[in-house]
Amino acid sequence: MKKIGILHGMERSFPQAFVERINKMGLKDISAEPVMVDMVEQGAPSGYAVIVDRISQDVPFYRAYLKNAASAGTAVINNPFWWSADEKFFNNALAVKIGVPVPKTVILPSHEKPVDTQDSSFSNLKFPLSWDQIFAHIGWPAYMKPHAGGGWKSVYKLNGPDDFFEAYRQTGQLVMMLQEEIIFEEYFRCYCLGRKYIRIMQYEPRNPHHLRYVVEKGPASDKLLKKIHDYVLKLNQSLGYDFNTVEMAVRNGVPYAIDFCNPAPDADVASVGQENFDWVVEHAAIMAVERAKSQEDGKDNLTWGTFVSGGVAAFLKSSGEDLKESKPKAKGPKK
Repeated sequence: MKKIGILHGMERSFPQAFVERINKMGLKDISAEPVMVDMVEQGAPSGYAVIVDRISQDVPFYRAYLKNAASAGTAVINNPFWWSADEKFFNNALAVKIGVPVPKTVILPSHEKPVDTQDSSFSNLKFPLSWDQIFAHIGWPAYMKPHAGGGWKSVYKLNGPDDFFEAYRQTGQLVMMLQEEIIFEEYFRCYCLGRKYIRIMQYEPRNPHHLRYVVEKGPASDKLLKKIHDYVLKLNQSLGYDFNTVEMAVRNGVPYAIDFCNPAPDADVASVGQENFDWVVEHAAIMAVERAKSQEDGKDNLTWGTFVSGGVAAFLKSSGEDLKESKPKAKGPKK
């Protein structure tokens, strides 16, 4: 019997519905349950074929547990190694590389020096930065937000340099990024599961949290929805996330990816609404069962995006050619 586990915190509606949906499928060799963590022995199997992670971003112990489980063959959703390495500024850089529009963005050093550093630690950093050049590039209004964060924590809307420097002083040791504001006509939040199942939801981020999925607008054009679908798919296949949301702001008919590093996205019925909730429960269950069926004992069953897998493939190819070229040529028999 293969077990699918879900690791979660205060969240209740989605984890419970997810477990119930899988167990109601009546599969003879697959069952689901909330994960129970006790003694974590190095290299020991977790007992789960698949674990869906909804909480390790807030609990470092759980992240270490999931990496250990993955090393023994558990398919962890999302990949805890990539999740640990990823952040929003890199997401934007990758989007530029693969041709997905994103707001103009720059990264900023922390306002306060990190612990255990001093002025001489920053001999390679220009001081002061070229603020006029940065502000001219981004424009006003702008947003400043942590380069690796979420939940709208430490996010500032800025109307000019005075606003910027006042907010910047409040950010302490956080590494921030300054981003162009996209004045949008339409906005969408999109679930992407298994790097293939996509649900595009009209969304209004300026509404109170419980009303953000209540949008009184007509349906978007098929052409726009197709473009959003393709961008969402391209981003998640490149990043390798199996459970993610992508937010798209549409300006002058162009969808810009605003936020797409959400590997534990909101899936609570009270905020996303019943129809969206039913969709995400159903497709999360389908995805987890597919992964359990394809899981191979003792193998690496993690998902690696094309950014990583493509780099590895290129390295192996070049290494193989180098090795081939470096082999001495066989010499024939002496005459």
